Amino acid sequence: MELTVRDTKGKDTKKKVTLTDSIFEVEPSDHAIYLDVKQYLASQRQGTHKTKERWEVSYSTKKIVRQKGSGGARHGSLKAGIFKQGGNIFGPRPRDYGFKLNKKVKQLARKSALTYKAKEGKIIVIEDLTFNSPKTKEYIQILNNLSVSNEKTLLILAESNKNVYLSSRNFKGSKVVLASDINTYDILNAKSILISESSIKTIETTLSEK
Repeated sequence: MELTVRDTKGKDTKKKVTLTDSIFEVEPSDHAIYLDVKQYLASQRQGTHKTKERWEVSYSTKKIVRQKGSGGARHGSLKAGIFKQGGNIFGPRPRDYGFKLNKKVKQLARKSALTYKAKEGKIIVIEDLTFNSPKTKEYIQILNNLSVSNEKTLLILAESNKNVYLSSRNFKGSKVVLASDINTYDILNAKSILISESSIKTIETTLSEK
């Protein structure tokens, strides 16, 4: 697939880049996408939910009624879950929701997501951005020039750029990531993908590793 490189003013630079078919034109796997997104969202969960159980409740330990002869059930503590202020029965405990996913499945999922975006014509290749200082206004102007300011965007950079990151941070719906850190969720969550020219090689290298 061949795309034109656009500058920060949204104009054609007359330069062309070729996106590798083995990454941007694969046979999409919806199941791989599902698994990768599921793992990503599971990893975002803190898993710190907790309720007090019977042994953790601070309450009277006095035996409620005598063992026999009351005509009712035998109870030894008000901490039991069937009583008010008693411990929670089978309540949530802290846990890790993450799970293992094979590297090849993740790569296939990300290739599939990029393929879908490419088919939709939602991938824009732009010149490498250089900001002398954080300027949100300038960043928004670039998005306006590219006609994507009214939609969610994902900007992929080849290397860390603090000024670009800070410029985009206050603009809702815009996210900046490194080419080596792209994930399926971010790709699908964005309406348009902005790929800096120098990051294409990094994407191809990352998604081709064995």
